[in-house]
Amino acid sequence: MSCKIVILYYSRDGNTRRMANQIARGVTTVDGCEPVLRTVPEVTVVGGWGSPDSAPKTQAPFITKDDLRHADALIVGSPTRFGNMAAPLKHFFDTTSDIWLSGDLRDKPAAVFTSTSTMHGGQESTLLTMMLPLLHHGLVMVGIPYSEPALSHTSSGGTPYGASHVSGTDAKAPLSQDEKTLCSALGKRIATLALKLK
Repeated sequence: MSCKIVILYYSRDGNTRRMANQIARGVTTVDGCEPVLRTVPEVTVVGGWGSPDSAPKTQAPFITKDDLRHADALIVGSPTRFGNMAAPLKHFFDTTSDIWLSGDLRDKPAAVFTSTSTMHGGQESTLLTMMLPLLHHGLVMVGIPYSEPALSHTSSGGTPYGASHVSGTDAKAPLSQDEKTLCSALGKRIATLALKLK
């Protein structure tokens, strides 16, 4: 039995993308689970989507509705924008009413992750508000338990609501060791639960 774990993210400076890649490493530690990295295009000035072939080469392919329909689990990441997810990711979820009506995501595990430039830049509110569309889709939300020692030791990112990263003034700051550990742990946890639920 194989499980497809969709890791959907939006990243402008690369921090959320680096987190997504680390989460994917955690997914691969679970036999039978495959990470599927996807992103969303920018929203243009007139409110439309970017063209499908306009994704930067450093990013994952753009998400499709079929990616969601065939997912066994979903992990969603975004930089914090005033305590909420970035507009391109929100715009994508606003187009998923057909998947909501079909119930294709119901009873599958899900998690969230975020990145901010400051320690108190809205990480927890972003993680909590990112959960709302996922709960409407009937996904089963999963966080990071305090049995993960890095959650108690981190002096940068990491919350029980999901993985997080603090970049500081350097927009390209590497993930701390605790942040890497928590990202990997989140990927592994979702993959393990996806196998059990499938």
